[in-house]
Amino acid sequence: MKNLFILFMAAAIGNSQHGHNDTGKQMTITGLVVDTGCFLSHDTKGTKHETCATACAKAGVPLAILEEASGTLYLPVAADHRNQNAKLMSFIEKKVKVTGTIVEKGGLKGITIKTVEGLK
Repeated sequence: MKNLFILFMAAAIGNSQHGHNDTGKQMTITGLVVDTGCFLSHDTKGTKHETCATACAKAGVPLAILEEASGTLYLPVAADHRNQNAKLMSFIEKKVKVTGTIVEKGGLKGITIKTVEGLK
């Protein structure tokens, strides 16, 4: 899990330090906020996993938005040079609607979050 964390942090930092991707497309996505460590390593998600996911996020594991319809995982991109987990902490393992700019590089899909709101 440590290597996974390093991979995601490097991708997020790399995107933020090399400037904004002005070719990104403004979009709204809906999905489930998941912690990348547990989701990617053993497909754990959902309300029963909320306590663990919260602990992981507080320990620095990146959160992401899983667009369940397509199975696409979007990693928040720190284009504002701030901790992107902060924008998603209150929505861990909950469905959200997120608006922002979609960026892709090296097979990784990211979103620079403008707004996030909880869904029922």
